Amino acid sequence: MDSIDDILGELPLPPYVTAEDVTFAVKAVTVHAAEQWPDGPRCRNDRAPHPCRLHRWGRRVLSRRGLTDREIEALVADPTARQP
Repeated sequence: MDSIDDILGELPLPPYVTAEDVTFAVKAVTVHAAEQWPDGPRCRNDRAPHPCRLHRWGRRVLSRRGLTDREIEALVADPTARQP
């Protein structure tokens, strides 16, 4: 984890996952996807070491909604895919 992650910790999950949360989570995992840099993978949006806090939050929300890692990877690869 990045040093800012040590200070801030993880973003809290919603008590129950709504359709709006899923929309935000899909946006988080697609916008904060990995990009390869000379020092390793970094977030495409904020250049933090990947996975950044928002990407991790989005994956946790989508997992709580019942998506598998494979389905989440498909969303990252094709953000125009049908949302859960």
